[in-house]
Amino acid sequence: MNEQSPWYQEGLNFTCTQCGNCCTGEPGVVWIEDDEIRQIAELLELSTGEVRLFHTRLVGNRVSLREFANGDCTFLDPATRRCRVYAARPRQCRSWPFWKSNLATVETWRDTQRVCPGIGQGAFVSLDEIVREASIIDI
Repeated sequence: MNEQSPWYQEGLNFTCTQCGNCCTGEPGVVWIEDDEIRQIAELLELSTGEVRLFHTRLVGNRVSLREFANGDCTFLDPATRRCRVYAARPRQCRSWPFWKSNLATVETWRDTQRVCPGIGQGAFVSLDEIVREASIIDI
């Protein structure tokens, strides 16, 4: 079988501008695991129960971060538009924008770029790094 090289084989540029755009918008899911809940609880000096109660919800048999009615993640500071748990953000957030769904085609990448000002800017990200980030979570 002859595998075709991905369209991004030469690498891409991305630096997070912490604009908050990826933390808001249409309703969705941000999957979160127990170890990530613990890390957030430690950062905020809360119990894991408080983080679960106020910041997560069940979606099927998995846990997702909760969002407000306007689409903002509950950890997005409304005044600064910055993540209040950036240092302990979940894997899904850490691997943004290198999700398989965003990397599927040049068109899906360009669609993502329209909402993320860090795409196409800043640091060079090699193919190896992109593949590593895309393998963290299947989105």
